[in-house]
Amino acid sequence: MCHRALVSLSRHGSLVIAVCPDTQVSVPPGALDCWVFLSCLEVLQRIEGCCDRAQIDSNIAHTVGLWSYATEKLKSLGYLCGLVSEKGPNSEDLNRTVDLLAGLGAERPETANTAQSPYKKLKEALSSVEAFEKHYLDLSHATIEMYTSIGRIRSAKFVGKDLAEFYMKKKSPQKAETYLQGALKNYLAEGWALPITHTRKQLAECQKHLGQIENYLQTSSLLASDHHLTEEERKYFCQEILNFASEQTDSSGHKVVLPMHSFAHLRDLRFTPSNAVVHVGGVLSVEITVCSQMPVPVHMDQIAISVHFSIEKNSYRKTAEWLTKHKTSNGIINFPMETSPFPASQNSLPALELYEMFERSPSDNSLNTTGIICKNVHMLLRRQESSTALDTPSGVALDDGAPVLKCCGVTLEPGANTITFRTQAKEPGTYTLRQLCASAGPVCFVLPHLYPLAQYDVYSQEPQLHVEPLADSLLAGIPQKVKFTVTTGHYTVKNGDSLQLSNVEAMLILCHAENKAVIYSNTREKASDASLRVQSSDKVTSISLPAAPAYHMIEFELEVLSLPSAPAAGGEEGSTMLGMTEAQRNPKDTQKADHCMATTDHKVSIECPWSIYSTVIALTFSVPFKTTHAVLSAGTRKYIQVCVQNLSELDFRLSDSDLVDTGDSTDLQLLPLNTKSQQHICSRQSVFFVWELTWTREPPTSLRGRFSMEFRPASEERLSISLKPYTYEFQVENFFTLYTVKAEILPPAGTELCRTGSLCALEVSITRLSGLLEVDRDEALTESDEYFSTKLMYEVVDNSSNWAVCGKSSGVISMPVVAQATHRVHMEVMPLFAGYLPLPDVRLFKYLPHHSAHSSQLDADSWIENDSLSVDKHVDDQLDSSSIKSRGSVHSAASSEHKGLPMPRLQALPPGQVFNSSTGMQILVIPSKDDHVLEVSVT
Repeated sequence: MCHRALVSLSRHGSLVIAVCPDTQVSVPPGALDCWVFLSCLEVLQRIEGCCDRAQIDSNIAHTVGLWSYATEKLKSLGYLCGLVSEKGPNSEDLNRTVDLLAGLGAERPETANTAQSPYKKLKEALSSVEAFEKHYLDLSHATIEMYTSIGRIRSAKFVGKDLAEFYMKKKSPQKAETYLQGALKNYLAEGWALPITHTRKQLAECQKHLGQIENYLQTSSLLASDHHLTEEERKYFCQEILNFASEQTDSSGHKVVLPMHSFAHLRDLRFTPSNAVVHVGGVLSVEITVCSQMPVPVHMDQIAISVHFSIEKNSYRKTAEWLTKHKTSNGIINFPMETSPFPASQNSLPALELYEMFERSPSDNSLNTTGIICKNVHMLLRRQESSTALDTPSGVALDDGAPVLKCCGVTLEPGANTITFRTQAKEPGTYTLRQLCASAGPVCFVLPHLYPLAQYDVYSQEPQLHVEPLADSLLAGIPQKVKFTVTTGHYTVKNGDSLQLSNVEAMLILCHAENKAVIYSNTREKASDASLRVQSSDKVTSISLPAAPAYHMIEFELEVLSLPSAPAAGGEEGSTMLGMTEAQRNPKDTQKADHCMATTDHKVSIECPWSIYSTVIALTFSVPFKTTHAVLSAGTRKYIQVCVQNLSELDFRLSDSDLVDTGDSTDLQLLPLNTKSQQHICSRQSVFFVWELTWTREPPTSLRGRFSMEFRPASEERLSISLKPYTYEFQVENFFTLYTVKAEILPPAGTELCRTGSLCALEVSITRLSGLLEVDRDEALTESDEYFSTKLMYEVVDNSSNWAVCGKSSGVISMPVVAQATHRVHMEVMPLFAGYLPLPDVRLFKYLPHHSAHSSQLDADSWIENDSLSVDKHVDDQLDSSSIKSRGSVHSAASSEHKGLPMPRLQALPPGQVFNSSTGMQILVIPSKDDHVLEVSVT
C-alpha cells in the first residue's frame, strides 16, 4: 500500500511532490523502489536540462541526497531480484523481475528518444547481473565523489560501507577491505559502539578471505573481547585464534605479534622484596596480575617479561643503604586501565594549553629566542594516535634478544590471574622491565612498554664496618655504649675471624663476661643470636666475630670510657679574676661559647679480616663540664674560686673535690672553704668551690694548681668500675696585692649630706702594701738616693653617669716603692641625682715611657704635672696605645711645646694587684631645696 504522489519541477527549478493522503494503491514488492528510483533520476535529469555545469556543481550539496537515495533503491532492487547473490537470480527472482519491468509500462514519449533516460537505465539494470553491477557501481562512485567534494566524508564512508557489502557478496574482498576500513575508522572516531562491532565482523570476514592472517587474528581478538557480541560469537573468534595457534606446528620460526590490549590487561606488579633491591646472588620475585578479556580459559605456552640491563655511569655501584633510602617501600606498581576502547571525538579533545617561552642569555640577560609551547601535547597526540591504533596492523616489535623472566604452561582464566616470576641476580646494576609477552604457539600477544616504569636494582657491596654511639653524644668520664655494625657484603665471615682494635691511652674498651651479637639478613630480618668474645691486652683489643653468610649484618654493642680531663688554662687563660680587663666580644657569641662542650677525638685503628688495610674510626667525646677559675681578693687575703658548670643533659653527683699546688712553692697552703663532701649538680647548672691562700713568708709570685673531683651520673648509685677523677689545671701569675685604693666623698663644708647640684670633695688614697719586688723592675721604675719609685696613672670614671667630675679626672703620680707609702688625690665631683649613689670607679695603670732612643734623653718630669694630666675616658679599652689622648688644657699646651716627640704608654696592672676597698660603697645624696622636678637614682 502506498499513497498517490505527483512529482513535478516548478518553473523556478525546485522539486514539487504532491501527495494524496486519501488514496491508497496496492503495489507489488519492489514497485515503490522502482518509482522512487525513477523519480530521483528524472528530477536530476530535469535539473541538468535547465542548468549549466557551474550551477550543477554549486548545487551538489542539495542534489547529492537524490543520488544517494537512488543508489540505495537500486541496491534494494538488486538484492530483491537476486542480482547480487553468488549464484545469480533463480526462477523466482526472474519472475519478480519480469513483473517489475511489466509494471513500468511504456516509456513516455518525451524521453523515448533519449539514450540514457531513467526508464532505460532501470530496465537495463534489472535485465542482467552485469548491467546491474555496472549501474550500481557508477551510481555509488558518483555519490561518494560528490560527498567527498563537499566535505561530507562521513556520508561518503557510509556509502562506501554499502559498496563494501556489495563487493563481499560478489566475492571481491580485496575491493571491500578499503571501504570497510574507512567506515570503521569513522565509527571509531565518533565512538559508535554497535556499528564498530558490526563493521569489525565484516572486516574479519574480509581479512579471512584475503588470507591476511595477522590482521584477521588481531580483529578476532578485538571481537573476542567485545561484550556487544553474544557469548557464542565471542567464543567463536577466540577459538579462531586458538585453532591457528595449535595448527601451526612447523618450525619456520615465524611469529604473529599482536597487541595485548584486546587480549588481556596488566593490572599491577609487585616486587618481593618490596623495595626492589637485592644483592648479587639473591632471589627476587615479580608477581603480576593479568586480567584476561577472553570468554574462555586460554592456555599459554609461555608468559615472559623482557628485561633491559644497565650499569650506572662511571662504574658507580649503588650501596644497599642508598637504594633503601631512594626506593619505594610497598613494591606495588599499578598500571592504568584503558577507559574505553573507543577514542573520543575531535570535539571532546582538551583545549590547547599554549604558553609563551623566552630564553635569555645568562651573561647579559638579553633575549635569545622566543616561542610558543603546548603543555598538554601529550594528551592531544595520545588521543589522536589511539584512533587508528585499534584496528590497523600492530607494528609491535618483539624484543627477542633481551633477557627475559618467564613462566611456562600458564592457563589464563577469564578475569584476574596472578603470575609469579623468580630470578636470581647475577650482575650488579639496574634492571628495567620493558615488555610483557604471552605466547601460544606462534601467536604472541605483546605489551610493548610497561608504564609506569618498573625497575629493580642489584648491588654488590664491599664489607663495611660502621661504629656509632647509641646516645646523641658521647660523654667523657662515664661508660657509654657504642654500636658496631659489620655489613658482610660479598664476604662470608668464618669462625676465627676477628676485629683487632688498637688501644688508645686515654680511652678504654670495657670487657664484660658476656657479650652478645645479633645476625640480621639484608632485609633486617633477625637470623640468629651469637656470643661475642672480647679479649684485651696492653696494645690490642680482639673481638671474635660469629660466623655469618654473605650479605648479612652483625650487630653488637661495647662499652667505652674516655678519661675525663678539662683543657688546661695556661697563664691567665680561663680565669675571671677581679679587676681583670676583658676584651669586648659579642654577647651572643659569649653565650654560645658558654654552652658548647669541649670535645676530645680518639682515633682507633681497626684491622678487619676482609681487608689488608686498617680502618680508622674517630670517636668524639664531649667533656660534660666547663671549668673556670678566679682569684678573689679581700685586702691582702687571697682566695681561689673554681666554677664547675654542667653543660650536659644529665645530672651528676660530685665528690672528693680537691685543689693542690703543683708548682715549686714551699710555704703556700690552700685551705678549703667547702663544707659539703658531696654535691649534686643538675643539667645546665654550676657549682663553686673556694680555697683560701695563705703563706708564711713573702707572697708567691705565681700559682700552678690542679683541681680534681670524682663524679658519676646521679641516677646510678654505684658503678662496676673505678672511675678516674676529673681534673682541671690552671696557672695564675702576679695575683698578690700591691696597691689598695680607697675613695671617699665629703659633703660641702657646713652640711651633713651631699645635695644634687652641689660640689662635693672626692679624696682618693693610693697605698703601697709592699716593698720592692721583682715585678716592679720595669721601665717605670726609677731610683733615687733614698728609695725607688714608679710612675702610676690614676683615672676617675663614672660609667653610671651619677656624678660629674669637675676639673681633671686623671693624672700621673710618682709612687715610692715602700710599704705603706700613700698618695692622696683631691678633686671635686657633683652628684646629678638623689638617692644612694655608688662611688665613682678609680683605676690604676703603669705609666711607661715610649720605646724610643730619644725618650731616654728627655726629662721625664717635663711630661708630668701632678693632678693635672687628663686621659681619655675609655683608655682601659686601649691599653696598648702608644700615646695618651688628652682632654686637658695643660697637656694640650705641653703637646704644642713638644710637638713631634714620642708619647708615653699605659700598662694595666695584673688582676689582683690592685684592691679597691670602696667597691660597692654608696653615699646618700638628698635633693636640692630649689628643685621643682625630683630625680632619684636607685641602684
